[in-house]
Amino acid sequence: MNDPHMPPHPMKLMGRAMRGFSRLADAALRDLGFATGQLPVLVSLKHRQTLSQAELARIAQVEQPSMAQLLNRMERDGLVQRMADPADKRSRLVSLTADAGERMPQARAVMQSLSQQALAGFTPEELAQLTELMARLNQNIDRMADAADSL
Repeated sequence: MNDPHMPPHPMKLMGRAMRGFSRLADAALRDLGFATGQLPVLVSLKHRQTLSQAELARIAQVEQPSMAQLLNRMERDGLVQRMADPADKRSRLVSLTADAGERMPQARAVMQSLSQQALAGFTPEELAQLTELMARLNQNIDRMADAADSL
């Protein structure tokens, strides 16, 4: 039973913030033909031109079958294209379509605006502290994941 005098657990608060932010971002990005779940793929391909499905799965921290499904939808929607890897005919390389690349700056502007609104009222010092704390939390979670993977 929840005690109304106890502050909420930080992990609960982070989960709620992430779900709320994702819901708002999905609604805003929908008009551009994007979704928040696609952002790790879109940003990675924008910076690196072409990547394998395995590399994208590692970057997005999802399993290969989940990445395959995401890439199938993105290819269907004209956001990415796949081509045979000249170095390994069994593998396929993924790249952004020109159309997706042209819409990326608008999506970035949407995400920056939403981030600014979400962080409104925080002082520069508070933002620096929040960033440091979240980085430390992510390091802990990465260590936990690495330990679980090595079992």
